[in-house]
Amino acid sequence: MSNCVPSGWGNSVSDEYRVKAAQLAAEAKQTIDPVRRIQLETLERSYLRLAMQADKNRETDIVYETPPTQPAVQQQQQQQQPPKNPKD
Repeated sequence: MSNCVPSGWGNSVSDEYRVKAAQLAAEAKQTIDPVRRIQLETLERSYLRLAMQADKNRETDIVYETPPTQPAVQQQQQQQQPPKNPKD
């Protein structure tokens, strides 16, 4: 079972990202494969960036309001005008 506590159990999303980053850092320190270590460290930094972005997002209140619907504009048909009489 994972060490992460599921969302809604007191941890914020950013905390979960930080926990995952810490797990990746620990795994990177234990691996002897240099390519794998670089991959794990890159993932760790990505999760830390996600945590920082989640913190910023939590501070931002965005409310979406559906714009009011506008009644459909009906086009008026032009009536044909009688031809002008040049003698008038």
